[in-house]
Amino acid sequence: MDYAEFADSRLPALSRYAVMLTQDPHLAQDLVQETMVRVQLNWRRVARADSPDRYVRRMLTNQYLDWRRGSWLRRVLLRAEPDEALAGPVDHAEAAAERDQIWAWLSRLPKRQRAALVLRFYEDLPDAEIAEILGCAVGTVRASISRALATLRAQLVEV
Repeated sequence: MDYAEFADSRLPALSRYAVMLTQDPHLAQDLVQETMVRVQLNWRRVARADSPDRYVRRMLTNQYLDWRRGSWLRRVLLRAEPDEALAGPVDHAEAAAERDQIWAWLSRLPKRQRAALVLRFYEDLPDAEIAEILGCAVGTVRASISRALATLRAQLVEV
């Protein structure tokens, strides 16, 4: 597989993952673009990896964790498309309010905890793969997820 084939096949999934991390589709595009430039520059090393997809996801995660520009993390822009699969009338105002609240709760989590939650519940990865992507021990992943969920539960009780 060459770089172009890899990019064509994995770009949509990487973009979705980046949106979940950044909470902003435009910043996610910037993050993915910057990561993919690095992937192209290091394609030989990426292609030799046991799992190029996992290698690139780790690159993207590291880029996200290291990205410290201005207040981009504090901005929460939601431009999600409505879910057509829902049957019956939908209160769009209530759905938007709930989505806004979830984004607000997630935005208060430390980056590493948010990344661990997204990898677990959005990407549906096991602890070992999350640990490899985040560059930490499996126990650290479990602790991060546990702390993040405890924080989210506490925020839910406050509401």
